[in-house]
Amino acid sequence: MSIMQNLIPSLTRRPSADERPSEPVIKPRFQLRETAEAWGLQIELPGVAKDGLEFTAEEGQLTIRGRRGWKAPAGWTALYRESAEAPYELVLHHDNTIDVGQIHAELRDGILRVSLPKSEAVKPRKINVN
Repeated sequence: MSIMQNLIPSLTRRPSADERPSEPVIKPRFQLRETAEAWGLQIELPGVAKDGLEFTAEEGQLTIRGRRGWKAPAGWTALYRESAEAPYELVLHHDNTIDVGQIHAELRDGILRVSLPKSEAVKPRKINVN
């Protein structure tokens, strides 16, 4: 599978429809593992709740967007912050070997775990010879 892997988070800008830069986004840290049956994807999304998460699967592309629900109280000033105050966005491209109808995702404690089952056409098979 040709999913792009970059294990270092980065602050990027999404181009808008009219090619002007939009708000900055954070590319979250993620891990991708493969078994004979599926790919397992684990994405770190600290501070994101289910209602702030958007996960779409389109032709050849998976898109995960997350917004943190916490807002700073009035008059509050951060002395140090490990990550930027920006939404998360991760776009992964694949070669259509995922059974999109069978994708399962679970968000718990800021970690999104996704099972991406392989389509039957790409799973290994034992061929009986007569």
